[in-house]
Amino acid sequence: MEYRQLGGSGFSVPVLSLGTGTFGGQGEFFKAWGGSDVAEATRLVDICLEAGLNMFDSADGYSGGAAEEILGQAIRGRRDQVIISTKATFRRGPGPNDVGSSRYHLLRAVEGSLRRLGTDYIDLFQLHAFDAKTPIEETLQTLDDLVRTGKIRYIGCSNFSGWHLMKSLAISDR
Repeated sequence: MEYRQLGGSGFSVPVLSLGTGTFGGQGEFFKAWGGSDVAEATRLVDICLEAGLNMFDSADGYSGGAAEEILGQAIRGRRDQVIISTKATFRRGPGPNDVGSSRYHLLRAVEGSLRRLGTDYIDLFQLHAFDAKTPIEETLQTLDDLVRTGKIRYIGCSNFSGWHLMKSLAISDR
């Protein structure tokens, strides 16, 4: 498997990863994607590891968190062999703070992901979408705190436009 550096970090990741959006198949949207149970997910993880693919991407919103639970069970006993990437930002409950990139939501999201995945750290944690309501400073400080506590090792983003990234980078340089 070919590996590349993740951005400007020293973290090497494979050029391919397995997405877990099909794990669980809960809810109308994700049911249409597929419904891999623990046994099927474990077989997929086995096949990936045999082929040298060791990165698995999930999100707290995939099948209401079931995808992370299934991935956690599929990799049980093999945590040191895999790279886990997961994401948060989308709505996870009815409350006003159950969505976005606020400190409140991100801290709860990471704790929930750690519990569902059955691990004490996430290799790559990504913001699943840009949150225009939360100050970028608050989001970046929260991510930095999560890295410093060892709950996440590296950060990234998904579904951001170029100008969102540039704005975030400019603020992070301060």
